[in-house]
Amino acid sequence: MLISFRPALLLPLALAACTTSQPAASIVASPATPQLVSRQFVFTEGPAVDRAGNVFFTDQPNDKIWEYDTSGKLSVFLDKAGRANGLYFDRQGNLLACADAEGQLWSIAPDKKVTVLLRDLGGHQLNGPNDLWVQPQTGAIYFTDPYYQRDYWTRTAPDPAIGGQKVYYLPQGAAQPVVADDQFKQPNGIIGTPDGRTLYVADIGAGKTYRYQIGADGKLSGRQLFVEQGSDGMTIDEKGNVYLTGNGVTVYSPAGRKIQQIDVPAKWTANVCFGGKDRKTLFITASEGVYVLPMRVRGGQ
Repeated sequence: MLISFRPALLLPLALAACTTSQPAASIVASPATPQLVSRQFVFTEGPAVDRAGNVFFTDQPNDKIWEYDTSGKLSVFLDKAGRANGLYFDRQGNLLACADAEGQLWSIAPDKKVTVLLRDLGGHQLNGPNDLWVQPQTGAIYFTDPYYQRDYWTRTAPDPAIGGQKVYYLPQGAAQPVVADDQFKQPNGIIGTPDGRTLYVADIGAGKTYRYQIGADGKLSGRQLFVEQGSDGMTIDEKGNVYLTGNGVTVYSPAGRKIQQIDVPAKWTANVCFGGKDRKTLFITASEGVYVLPMRVRGGQ
């Protein structure tokens, strides 16, 4: 399925439908507002950008992964995608996915061949891997594992052996993950800095986002409250600003100061990433739709 996107036709609709606060030092390419790409989905999530700037995202209820390429074309990349939620590209160009159908982590090659990286935790099914980030130097995968009951699951409760909702990291080549932090009500969004030294994790259940230092051994230390706001998906830009989602997109400086609120015309904004050839297009997944927004800053990934 292939759909051509023509921003000129959609811009008037987007301008009328939403507003973006514009402080003097706006990081948004003023006077731009989010432009609707398409509203043909059930619930969009997990945007991830490849080396070329193409963005891949999920429509989890419909069990599909879509691609939005740098020319503005929208197409289905993978059907029967394991009910994928969060996505992220590894150093080899494989698309990693939180395959929520059976609580797994997948690696999807460019030719769409699927390799299951993680099936369970010691024989017990994980709650439901939700979002993930790859440490750029080591290739270790950090992922959140909250519990959200899905209508397509046969189980009706988490496996008690898992013992809570946690953040894990999976060293490259390892068969089992390691608990990185278990002090969460409901962890969700996760993103790290390009130098691989700092990790941000949102506890959406508690309405907080935390910052950690990543050690050479992959362990987290120095847990610090970053902001009193939770988030669904997250991203980061070249200046170290952190983008939180939920009620539109809220941007915080590395010091935790709110610098921008980007309003999105949807009941829920689930996730965000930077795409495009120059990485200066903010790609937003929001309920039934996806949007793009030109920025003055580049993505930090």
